[in-house]
Amino acid sequence: SLKSRTWSMGADVVIYLSTGQDGNIHMTWLCALGSGLAMVVLSSGSVLFFCPAGSPSGLPEIIGYLNGTSIQHLFNIQTFLGTFVSCVLAVASGLFCGPEGPMIHLGALLGCGLSQLQSDTLGIHLPIFTRFRNSADKRSFITAGTGAGIASVFRAPIGRLLFTLEEVSSFWDIRLAWQTFFCCLMATFTTDLLSSSLYGFVYRGHFGFFEAEKRIIFWVKNLLDMNVLAFVPTVLLGMLGGLLGALFVSLNTKINKLCMQFFNSIPKLSLRKTSKLILCSFGCQSGVWKKFSCTRCWLHLSFPCSSEQGSAAALLVANGKQGITYLFKRGTHEEFGYASLCTALAFYFILSCWTGGSAVASGLVIPLLYTGALYGRIIGLILVSIFGVQTNEYGAWIDPGLSAAIGAASFFSGVSRLTISLTVIMVS
Repeated sequence: SLKSRTWSMGADVVIYLSTGQDGNIHMTWLCALGSGLAMVVLSSGSVLFFCPAGSPSGLPEIIGYLNGTSIQHLFNIQTFLGTFVSCVLAVASGLFCGPEGPMIHLGALLGCGLSQLQSDTLGIHLPIFTRFRNSADKRSFITAGTGAGIASVFRAPIGRLLFTLEEVSSFWDIRLAWQTFFCCLMATFTTDLLSSSLYGFVYRGHFGFFEAEKRIIFWVKNLLDMNVLAFVPTVLLGMLGGLLGALFVSLNTKINKLCMQFFNSIPKLSLRKTSKLILCSFGCQSGVWKKFSCTRCWLHLSFPCSSEQGSAAALLVANGKQGITYLFKRGTHEEFGYASLCTALAFYFILSCWTGGSAVASGLVIPLLYTGALYGRIIGLILVSIFGVQTNEYGAWIDPGLSAAIGAASFFSGVSRLTISLTVIMVS
């Protein structure tokens, strides 16, 4: 069972297992730290020295542009390449971040570039699509590309359309709605089509076969009947999500202000950028330490661990999407205890707050959902401790997995202030 569970947790654990079995734990830690540090240095360096317009997520810049603010170098090939490389390396390095924000920026870049078919950087000015070379059509294609970029991550075209309407664009009409929805639909279809046969860069067959478990990002197999009493913990989770979301935004703003004051006090530009690079390295070291320490405990490589330590390690070793799926599972009342959930919650809340706004192309959607799912499951576990495990249909709603899903939505909404589009994304 250990072998099968190890493979289900992802490639990181398999690498640690193969190196840890030789008994050289310190060399394993150095290799993990070195590889993670190299990735985050390259990720941060590509943003700081190659494409400053790609830092950190690109979403505020896209919103600003669509609302009439002109930002230099926001839509060029250099920004596209730098953002893409930085996002891939930041997510792979172990930082507490996701690809959502940069994917929005990349989608907007593609919408702008493919509709204009011209590039001042490359010196390309093709004589086709000239009818779209005006501010109104350019803005419409950027809006559609924004929706397509995030739809390729969450595979919810209707939710992404509503997200674009609610969060991104201030100029909206029925033509733009159809254009954005069709673009999101094709992005989702293309992602599903490639995912049906490719796992990373390895072809595994079944081209065009859409499995429900692979197509839905947070797959939950069992549905639960609801009771009017379920609205009581739902309201509590909503209030808690608003309070913790406000705390998260406040802490993140203060951290970024302190960092900006420190960086602005450095007169030389090269030293200022180097300082930002070192700051990102601290976040990388904490992420790698988290993965290595928890993997070491979970796999029992050098010392026996309690079940609580193993549960906390399983939550912290797994990547964001896998961890959220574990937390959403129904009928797993005894899977995670208070200690493991509180440990993972402290890690994700503090380090996600530290990572947000750092000089790497990264997003916070997955960390926000993960954090909300953790405290939501704690509330669900409290209900189970009070009322016990319910086997009848009237009490089936007392399930930590259901509370985790509600908690994830509450914290994401508390930070982002999204309502309608978030509801559609969570249920689709």
